[in-house]
Amino acid sequence: MPVVDTAWEEWLSTNVARGCSPDSMIGAMVQAGFVTDAARAAVLKAFGASPDSPMFAAVAATEAALAKAAPQTYQYDEMPVARGNVIRAHDRDVRVLMRCERPQVIVFADVLSPDECAEMIERSRHRLKRSTTVNPDTGKEDVIRNRTSEGIWYQRGEDEFIERMDRRIASLMNWPVENGEGLQILHYGTTGEYRPHFDYFPPDQPGSAVHTSQGGQRVATLVIYLNDVADGGETIFPEAGMSVAAQQGGAVYFRYMNGQRQLDPLTLHGGAPVLGGDKWIMTKWVRERAYG
Repeated sequence: MPVVDTAWEEWLSTNVARGCSPDSMIGAMVQAGFVTDAARAAVLKAFGASPDSPMFAAVAATEAALAKAAPQTYQYDEMPVARGNVIRAHDRDVRVLMRCERPQVIVFADVLSPDECAEMIERSRHRLKRSTTVNPDTGKEDVIRNRTSEGIWYQRGEDEFIERMDRRIASLMNWPVENGEGLQILHYGTTGEYRPHFDYFPPDQPGSAVHTSQGGQRVATLVIYLNDVADGGETIFPEAGMSVAAQQGGAVYFRYMNGQRQLDPLTLHGGAPVLGGDKWIMTKWVRERAYG
């Protein structure tokens, strides 16, 4: 169970200063594993709201209304990824290690060779910048404590090597190359982590419209591990009770939008803290329509 440590206190004060609503902050903390009562108390404390204040009453009214609303159940339909234990992905055979139906998760081996992993790391090492996340209210990219990594983006097909990676990944995900965002390389040092979050853009957040205006909603993610991690650094799915260890050349695929355009809340995921060594990953997000 998470606790309100220094990092969470900074997150709270930052989001209060940004003008985020108490309801959205409580929701984010609950998604990250907090009990609703603890999240509500922490957020109201950050706003300086007392039990008899109008804000306290407004939050209680919103929670009551949400409790009465019947949630829409996510309908699992057939994944686009090919069946079988070995998938021919453009120029390489990729092994399937595990499939999960709810949420829709597949773990692969041999997506990249050791030499390809090393090349991606070396060509990225000196170009890293601090990673950002999407501000839910404005859609702008912000640096926050919840994501302690450095990264770099590559343009889709920017050279022969990147184009080969793009085509292999598109073939593996069985999704058009032109619907993919550029590859992102991320580096996490020891203690580096990315707390639980969704890769899709929540429709109820104003800032999401900025990102879905081009290419539509994100549909699925592929995270490829470029090195072995000595300890920690797993990709965790807290709502599903699942974690995937980082093994060089392997990958985890997860799909969160179905054919009805519903979004799967079970795909809440994060990068567990790196406890030994460091972690390099390559991420591909794919959209509904052509992107870029």
